[in-house]
Amino acid sequence: MHWRLRTAAMFAAMTALLVVIGMLVGGYFGNWMYGLVAMLAVSVAFNLFSYFGSKKLALAAHKVRLVTREQEPRLYTIVENLAMKADLPMPEVGVSDMPMPNAFATGRNPKNAAVVATRQLLNMLNDEELEGVMAHELSHVKNRDILVMSVASTMASLVSYVTHMAVWAAMFNNDDNGGGNLLVAILADVTLPIAAMLIQLGVSRNREYLADESGGRLTGKPMALASALTKLENGCSARTNTYDNPSTANMWITNPFGQRRTRGLINIFRTHPTTPDRIARLKKLDEELNGIHHF
Repeated sequence: MHWRLRTAAMFAAMTALLVVIGMLVGGYFGNWMYGLVAMLAVSVAFNLFSYFGSKKLALAAHKVRLVTREQEPRLYTIVENLAMKADLPMPEVGVSDMPMPNAFATGRNPKNAAVVATRQLLNMLNDEELEGVMAHELSHVKNRDILVMSVASTMASLVSYVTHMAVWAAMFNNDDNGGGNLLVAILADVTLPIAAMLIQLGVSRNREYLADESGGRLTGKPMALASALTKLENGCSARTNTYDNPSTANMWITNPFGQRRTRGLINIFRTHPTTPDRIARLKKLDEELNGIHHF
């Protein structure tokens, strides 16, 4: 429950940030209320686009091939059994040839969901580990995490877009205080997108922790997921992984860049919690569920 509260708090902070930007932009043009209303209208439009279009864009961007039971019996059967156990509609099942072992879920709600595994993941994991990964992805579906992250990403992008536009508007402003307005706009353009990005990354990490816990409870085998996460991080760190799309890094179960771009980064700049932190939490969950003590 505390992860849900923290995520709600982060969304409140993002909303407050957008409201402040709207008021500042409106004040710049002489009426803060107009700016606030305009910002809210644009936010709604962006979020509607994200709500209805995120699944199609995600599948196309990663060249996902939707499969049937006959084409991928092992993956399809595992997903089907987990969906029944979680009381979820059967999602679409896809396979991607992205050059790494990884998985993601997409779709605006459980009736419109798809879960995807890469070919390398299917080749690397045993059945229990694959079940753990798919349980994690179905937990994202059940917890509405895809919608949460789509909205967070859209709001962060909107903050960046508006502050960039404010800089251009200030550059071509001929008012007596044009220089001061430009300085304020540049300051906002530097600081506010960073604040929005940090909130978005915080939401992403919280939802990963929640999906780990929910998936571990669904299978009753948290350590199978822990084993899979270790394999996936090592696989994503391999030189053969040529994946290079930072904008969609947060949608995968593990950082698609592995350790290539995370060494030395402090935790607030991570799209995912560290694998050791995730495993430590899964060990505690295993002790709770199965009475197995890990040292």
